[in-house]
Amino acid sequence: MSRSWSRTSPVVAVTAAALAVLTGCGGGGDGASAPAADGKPVTITFWGWAKGSKDVVDAFNASHRNIKVTFEEIPSGNAGGYAKISNAVKAGNAPDLVSIEYPSLPEFVSQGALQDIGAHLSDDVKGKLLPQAVELTTLGGKNWAVPFDAAPQAFYYRKDLFAKYGIEVPTTWAEFRAAAEKVKKTDARTRIATFFPDDPTSFQALAWQAGAQWFKAEGDTWKVDTTDAATHKVTAYWQGLLDAGLVHNHASFTPEWTSSLKNGSTIGYLGASWGAGVLKGTLPEQSGAWAVAPMPTWDGKPASGMLGGSTFAVTKDSEKAGPAVEFATWMATTEEGVKARIASGTSSAFPAAAGLRPVAKEAFDAGFYGGQDIYALFERAGASINPNWAWGPATGTTNLAIKDGFGKIANGGTTLADAIRAGHEATVAEMKKRGLKVEG
Repeated sequence: MSRSWSRTSPVVAVTAAALAVLTGCGGGGDGASAPAADGKPVTITFWGWAKGSKDVVDAFNASHRNIKVTFEEIPSGNAGGYAKISNAVKAGNAPDLVSIEYPSLPEFVSQGALQDIGAHLSDDVKGKLLPQAVELTTLGGKNWAVPFDAAPQAFYYRKDLFAKYGIEVPTTWAEFRAAAEKVKKTDARTRIATFFPDDPTSFQALAWQAGAQWFKAEGDTWKVDTTDAATHKVTAYWQGLLDAGLVHNHASFTPEWTSSLKNGSTIGYLGASWGAGVLKGTLPEQSGAWAVAPMPTWDGKPASGMLGGSTFAVTKDSEKAGPAVEFATWMATTEEGVKARIASGTSSAFPAAAGLRPVAKEAFDAGFYGGQDIYALFERAGASINPNWAWGPATGTTNLAIKDGFGKIANGGTTLADAIRAGHEATVAEMKKRGLKVEG
């Protein structure tokens, strides 16, 4: 097992200690629930947005008699899904099970929106999962979610257009800028990639890769610094790319971004392992034209952050935690669950359960990437994820402030550094408002 997944990561250990302050009264009851005594199946509700979710639910319902799942597709988390979940919890009509990405899990836990599922999550199940994935879902000594996937970074590129323009695939960020300059010089309308002003998590993954540590916890005190040296390096670099017009500045997954991919005016995508399915589903007519490479790094050595990654959590008032966790565990740790998700052809899940990655690889048709072994690349990227990163308990506030700042950059109203500083200040203020001890 790679050092990056070590159970002894000091950041993870102290973060758990600090989160204990938040979780002492979080969550509802134990949520235990036995199957219905009348022989009828227990019905649970599940909200999520990941591609293939409906296929997974259909497969589960077809193969299980004691539990039936009712699925509702909601917008992705930062596009309204998290707000919908939060509002439902407050109103007392939340579903039993919800999808939550790793960065947002501490936020929901700190707000008391979820319940501890430790009584339903065996050591055997946890042993099948990446240790760091388990650690990211273990806060204050309690288990708050079932990890589903990991999301190491990857660089997707149009290999036909790279060849046409004589561009070498960059392995360092210096090479990436040089390649960006050559692309723009060769074709004035074309850019090597896109900066997403609406998605702070993409920037956070870049900072993570560079070695940034935005949140540290010592005892019951949080130390917050979104402007450390590593973040400053990333901020200055991307500000330079934007100032020189070397990357597009389009909101993620919008018609504008998609159109630029379709017409070839964007020839690269800095994403994560799950992006393989996104491109395949979005650009079927470009099958065979795309390839995947490791993310450029600062020194040429393998390094990755994590962009997203999803878990399944039980809401605080659910009285069906047992069946909900059984379904979540089936999705995350069985061949049938992984195959069902990928069967739609547009999901490229990289399971947190390492033993299921060969199953995922076999289920995903890599013809879109010319038969490239993209899962081998994801394995190497996953092994290089920087271990010194922890998420804080006010991610929503952090990201909203940064997103607001990023949105003003195109009009010259602010800079990346200004936006990141605003995120720092808003985060510290919010944490103090919640009664947390903060230094920063």
